[in-house]
Amino acid sequence: MQQIINFLIRNKHFLLFLLLLLLSLAFTIQSHSYHKSKFVNSSNFFSGGLYTWQHSLSDYLKLKQENVRLLEENERLHNQLSALSIDTTLQKRIDTTSFDKPYTFIKARVIKNDYNKIDNYILIDKGHNDSIKADMGVITDKGIIGIIENTSKNYGRIISILNSNSRINAGLKKSNQYGSLIWDGKDPNIVQLETIPRQAILKEGDTIITHGRSTIFPRGIGIGTILNYKLNQNKSYYLIDVKLFNDMTDIGFIYAIKNSAAEEIKSLEKLNHE
Repeated sequence: MQQIINFLIRNKHFLLFLLLLLLSLAFTIQSHSYHKSKFVNSSNFFSGGLYTWQHSLSDYLKLKQENVRLLEENERLHNQLSALSIDTTLQKRIDTTSFDKPYTFIKARVIKNDYNKIDNYILIDKGHNDSIKADMGVITDKGIIGIIENTSKNYGRIISILNSNSRINAGLKKSNQYGSLIWDGKDPNIVQLETIPRQAILKEGDTIITHGRSTIFPRGIGIGTILNYKLNQNKSYYLIDVKLFNDMTDIGFIYAIKNSAAEEIKSLEKLNHE
């Protein structure tokens, strides 16, 4: 306390000057409208800048929450479109010609993504407690990712399309000709479509989609575009390089596709093989 008193005594002249200066400024501002308006404008400028910074920081901190909200909205819209069986486009590059009524979508977040091996897998933060099951197709808003291989209570493992064991029915958007989508283990952005008959009319840039020949994917999910193609050794089928819509090295959130009619269809297929 004594130190504070000593400080005030030592600086009494300066403090008195400062007090008188502040009082004179206050009286000047109050008695002159011009000075008052300038002061108010200056205050608004600094407070506005502070509030803008504060709002920007708040928006940044809410990005994760906002992303979750958008994912939930996308999930809801996907399921509404599926229930209505309408033709639509999820994004310019993903052609969802029609999602029939049995299909619903479950969102999940990727927690591990392999893409530099021969056999790559993706882990997600949802499992059978969230209705995720084996043999569900997996997509993003750009295109296909892979198929659920197995699940635990809270996690699921996807066999990526960048896997030597992956086989997915796919074909040309503009025709009913289809083949098997595989990966040669080289470029994570390019997969191969094989066994497309030589009668098919192909062009670089043509869109490749899922063809709905199984219970896993509906017809019309985007995959990519034709990069190049050639006939096989017997000149009976094409081997096509497909440039993927998805960047497989940068996958954040996915949608698992649930087909409520899958079990019924599989039961009928078993009867045909007995």
